[in-house]
Amino acid sequence: MIGVAVDSSERQIACEFFELLKTPWEFCAPAARYETVVRSAGTASPDGARLTIVFGALDPGLDAGTPVREHPGPVSVAFAGERYPVLGRAATFPASTVGIAREEASGEPLVAVRRSGEGLVVRVGYGLFAEIGRLLTAGQAPAAARTPTVELHIALFRELVTRSGLPLVEIPAVPGGHPFAVCLTHDIDHPVLRNHFMDATMLGYLYRATAGSLADVIKGRRSLGDMLRNWGSAALLPFVHLRLAPDSWARFDRYLEIEAGLGATYFFIPERGNPGLRRDGAAPALRASRYDPEELRPQMERILAAGSEVGLHGIDAWRDASAAGREREKIASVARTASMGVRMHWLYFDENAPRALDAAGFPYDSTVGYNETVGFRAGTTQAYRPLGVANLTELPLHVMDTALFYPSYLNLGFGEARALVRSLIARFEAFGGVLTINWHDRSLFAERRWGGFYRELVADLKGRGAWFPTAAQAVAWFRKRRSARFEGTRCDGRTVSVRCSVGADDALPALRLRVHRPVSSPSGSPFSDGPAAGFVETVLAGSSEFVFSL
Repeated sequence: MIGVAVDSSERQIACEFFELLKTPWEFCAPAARYETVVRSAGTASPDGARLTIVFGALDPGLDAGTPVREHPGPVSVAFAGERYPVLGRAATFPASTVGIAREEASGEPLVAVRRSGEGLVVRVGYGLFAEIGRLLTAGQAPAAARTPTVELHIALFRELVTRSGLPLVEIPAVPGGHPFAVCLTHDIDHPVLRNHFMDATMLGYLYRATAGSLADVIKGRRSLGDMLRNWGSAALLPFVHLRLAPDSWARFDRYLEIEAGLGATYFFIPERGNPGLRRDGAAPALRASRYDPEELRPQMERILAAGSEVGLHGIDAWRDASAAGREREKIASVARTASMGVRMHWLYFDENAPRALDAAGFPYDSTVGYNETVGFRAGTTQAYRPLGVANLTELPLHVMDTALFYPSYLNLGFGEARALVRSLIARFEAFGGVLTINWHDRSLFAERRWGGFYRELVADLKGRGAWFPTAAQAVAWFRKRRSARFEGTRCDGRTVSVRCSVGADDALPALRLRVHRPVSSPSGSPFSDGPAAGFVETVLAGSSEFVFSL
């Protein structure tokens, strides 16, 4: 059991960090003894622990007599062949011989170790919980988008424990039978082409289908066949308006063919002609949709019949709970489904939005992501509970088609986009979690024609053994993981005994119970440079006691 001592302002952040790590822990109780204690600099904690880890830039009492160099932040941390940002103040320990993590610019260690009686004290030169709090609220800048910073904080913590000679018990964010999960989602923004007549959407479509397609061919970014098909689609536009030619945009449920047998989630805008509001006034008129949900009742019925899910693509739901409730009812009345999640149109969001959506009763939100790039806005591969909410789960968005291909964003060719997305997939293979993808309703058709890339991506993910839940199912699995309870752990140096319970079996993938072995050094000293000792694991079901050999 890990005992945790933090300032009152950090207690909620500490709770979420240890849910993401999912290891046995509690806030330090008076007179209790812990094998491992984790505390923030400047806080008091019980004595007698075999390992005490102290996070913070400065701890005047503990650091007295130790050479410390302060860095105002932000700094870049080099760890295990990776680098990740620390935004707040940091400290390095020039005399330390522990090279597990270094401040990249100076090359100086961020970790120092000393003995205290029978135990070890490990100093880490930044405030872990302050960093986690920033990531789960404001998020990280696009420059750090490719870095799963929360997962690297967790990996460093895990390394500190095991290289101190102790095992670490964990329920990883890895669904049983699969390396990671994938949520296929679709924002339904422009599902009916004939609803657009001489507006910005239609004129932009005509330009990109004609002159834009020609420019793409010249640059080698589009095939001649795609250009000719786009020109043909543009020529048919008058006949679409006259209802003499089919409306290709209105066939977005062709995604069901690509995703046959897989779960997917479709987010629908609740009303026509309303651009909504920003915090500082009206949103741009271009944000307003041109369809009414009732027009799409047949598609919603086919989506639900296929086992996929309908959600709200909110306009003002992020601003207050009453707007969120009204918007949800407009979609629920058409889809005839009571419970649904939400993603905001144009990804409008701020630090107050989770509380509004939570108060409105949404089980999950999937807005936290980037418009302009792809990656880890919240720094994590996992679904998490935003700070200050009671029930809402955030399912972060990682990959969006427009971010990859729009000229005003990354503007990638298919080969470049393929390489970038595969680099992100590798992160999920390493850390587990749920990769959330957004492919818009019209992206299969003219003038985008991004369907081939999407089909290839889905096939690649299937080949890797990913689990494909709906967003609600993915959130349910993470809630199941959160509900698991550690009822007791014991370690005698040769074995680890863990008593743990989880709710009744269900249709969701199983949880795994994993024990990371301590790193042993031939010299007997902690923090050796030897290889990690790996882990042992088993399937967790019901309430049982497990014994693992180290």
